[in-house]
Amino acid sequence: MSSDNRLRTYIDGFDRTLEEGIPANHIVLVAGAPGTMKSSISYYLLYHNVLENGMTAVYVTMEQSRESLLRQMEKMGMRTDQVIERLHVLDLSIIRKKLREVSTGGSWMQVFKSYISNLKTNLKFDIMVIDSLDVLETMADVVDRRTDLFYLFEWMRELDATVLLISEASEERLLEGKFDEGYLSDGIITLKMQSVRDTETQRRIRCVKMRETNHDPSYHSLLFSNGKFQITKVISE
Repeated sequence: MSSDNRLRTYIDGFDRTLEEGIPANHIVLVAGAPGTMKSSISYYLLYHNVLENGMTAVYVTMEQSRESLLRQMEKMGMRTDQVIERLHVLDLSIIRKKLREVSTGGSWMQVFKSYISNLKTNLKFDIMVIDSLDVLETMADVVDRRTDLFYLFEWMRELDATVLLISEASEERLLEGKFDEGYLSDGIITLKMQSVRDTETQRRIRCVKMRETNHDPSYHSLLFSNGKFQITKVISE
């Protein structure tokens, strides 16, 4: 955490575009199509804040198993054994088991919130990733999306933690105003694949919105090598 209470992304060059990081306790949407490395950069942020700053973090994965996610991150150079006591990865099978144990007959979303709130009390985590909003909505059988999302975001704000909420929504649809989470979130970071030549595609990242921050809204090329993410200026198409 930097001196002005901001959470660094540890993506080389990207924090400078955010006045050195994400304000603490913000709810940030990490949005983009499959394959744009949303999960990887979200875990990367948790990993380095745990490793460098001694924070406690929770990653909730609802599509990929815990074992599969950790294998993927190990291949990217993020060693589980270095953060195992402070970076807790929960997958849907673990959550379902816990929910059955504590269920009091409420809705899936109510019991899920109760479980995470209890986890916050026990672990006192500083950062949480929910991967993904789309699956969470499906599991909860959301009917009145606008109302349910409003209460979901209100609950997340009460957690007293920075929350990264992964979404498959495209930037175009968010900016068109068709997705209420775009309005409710404090920040929006989008990722996309951009064709630059007939045989080449670049992965790009952009901060569309970040409250309390004079951010740079430009696209940047997102690169990963030697265990580190970094941004560069967009190479002209």
